[in-house]
Amino acid sequence: MEIPVYLFTGFMDSGKTSLIMETLLENDFGTGNRNLIIACEDGETEYDEEKLAEIQTTVVAAGEEETFTKAYLQACDTEFKPDQVFIEYNGTWDSATILEMDLPKDWVLVQSLATVDASTYEMYLNNMRPMMMEQVFHTDVVIFNRCTDDTPKGKFRRSVKAVNRKAQIVYEREDGTVDQNDMEELPYDINQDFIHITDEDYGIFYLDVQDHPQKYEGKTIRFLGLVYRPDKYGRKPFFVPGRFAMTCCEEDIQFVGFKCKYENAKEISHKSWVDLTAEVHYEFAKEYRGKGPVLYAKEVKLTQAPQEELVYFN
Repeated sequence: MEIPVYLFTGFMDSGKTSLIMETLLENDFGTGNRNLIIACEDGETEYDEEKLAEIQTTVVAAGEEETFTKAYLQACDTEFKPDQVFIEYNGTWDSATILEMDLPKDWVLVQSLATVDASTYEMYLNNMRPMMMEQVFHTDVVIFNRCTDDTPKGKFRRSVKAVNRKAQIVYEREDGTVDQNDMEELPYDINQDFIHITDEDYGIFYLDVQDHPQKYEGKTIRFLGLVYRPDKYGRKPFFVPGRFAMTCCEEDIQFVGFKCKYENAKEISHKSWVDLTAEVHYEFAKEYRGKGPVLYAKEVKLTQAPQEELVYFN
C-alpha cells in the first residue's frame, strides 16, 4: 500500500509548523491514520505533541542535511510504520536532496507546499532571490501568509509563475482567512481592441496571456520582439517573436515567445528585431503540445534592438 508523503518547504518562521498542525488537527486530515512528522528545523512555533498523540501522530527531529538520507527515512518507516508522512523541510537545505532522493519502499511524494511570509518576501526576493526561488520552483501550492491590504499580490504571483507555471497560489490574511480576490491591475487596458505592449510590460503580458488566453481572443497587440527562426523552419509561414527574460537570476535567463503565422516569414532573419502587430487567437499548436496563444501577423517591420533587451516579470 502506498504511503503518501507531503513536503512542506519555506524559510524558517514562514509558517510550515502551523500549517502542518492546522492540517492534522483542525482539518481532521490525520484522523484514523498513523501519522509521522519529520521536522528538519526548529522554528519559533513548536508542535503540540500531546494533542498530536491523540490522533496517532509522532514527531521526530531530523539531524543535519548530511544525515537526512534514505537510510534515515527507512529507519523512521521501520520504527513508526506510518500511514502518511509530513516532512517539514529545512529552508536552507538544497531542495535537490529530497526531490532526487530514492524514498523508502511505498513512500510516494504526492504533494509539495511552500509557505511564504508575505511581510518579508520582497526583502528575500531582493537580497536572496535564487535561494527564495528554490523554495517555490517545484511546489504544487505556494501559500503567502500574513497578507495585508497593501500586499502586492500581482507582483508576488508573477515572481512565482516565472519559475513555476503550475503552482497554485493562495493568499492568507493575518487572521488566517483566505483572500479570494486574486485580481491584479494590468499596466494596460485589457478592454481595448488594440493593446500596445511596452518593453517594460512584456513579461507581465506574457504570463497573463498564458494564464488567461480567453481575455485576449481576437485582440490586436503590438510589441517589439526578437525573432526565433532557425534554418529548419525552411519555407514554413511561421516564426517565434519574443524576448529574453530573467526568471530567477542572471544565470537563469530564457527566451519566452509565441508562435506567429506570417506569410512572408521566410524573409525574416533569425535573431533580427521586429516591430510586430498581430491578432491573438487561442488554438491548438503542436509547439505548445495543446492549446495556447497563436499570433497572426498583420504588420511586421524590421527595427533596431531596444536599449534594454532583457525583460523581467515584475
